[in-house]
Amino acid sequence: MSDKQSLSTQKAGASGEPMATLRPPVDIFEDEAGITVIADLPGVSKEALNVKVDGDALTIEGDASIAAPADIEVRYSEVRTPRYRRSFTLSRELDAEKIEAHLRDGVLKLRIPKSDAARPKRIEIQTA
Repeated sequence: MSDKQSLSTQKAGASGEPMATLRPPVDIFEDEAGITVIADLPGVSKEALNVKVDGDALTIEGDASIAAPADIEVRYSEVRTPRYRRSFTLSRELDAEKIEAHLRDGVLKLRIPKSDAARPKRIEIQTA
């Protein structure tokens, strides 16, 4: 699994202000059964998060939102809500069809299992 993301700038919605696309920090752990990816996406809701696999490319994208109190109208704001984007190339030994994704408190956890053929197997020894 390799990272292929870079920092870029995109136009925001109605305001036309440039909005930075940030690389969320990630931790990647591997065990015999697969890989776990943990990405920090503060302010991103489940509805604003998109995780997709296209061929061997895994892409994580999300738009953060800042909740303002309902009785307050914002007249001016210097705080820009970030857009997160990160892409990885998946190894052929991983089974992209069985990815599990969980989002809790701004932390995305992806579990990507290895395919059955890529998992270590214990060979039963028989006596003659």
